[in-house]
Amino acid sequence: MTQSQNSKDTAPTPAMPTPAAPNPGTGPDAAASYEQARDELASVVARLEAGGLSLDESLELWERGEHLAVVCTRFLDGARQRVEDALRRSADNAVS
Repeated sequence: MTQSQNSKDTAPTPAMPTPAAPNPGTGPDAAASYEQARDELASVVARLEAGGLSLDESLELWERGEHLAVVCTRFLDGARQRVEDALRRSADNAVS
């Protein structure tokens, strides 16, 4: 049951908004660097693994972890593309 599907006995709680797709380096809570996002993700994982959190706290941390994983992936994809571009330019220069 989601927050917006509460029973009639309780007051409805607004559903949490779905965060926009993260874009490294933009937005109020974007990571300043891959390392910052990776370190925060590691901290989130450690807190989840330690346990002792309420269900709501666990879900919030899980969602933050998912967001950070996407941010890290985008940083890594950008780095991979830069390496591939550099290798392609190097190969093109070697052939010329």
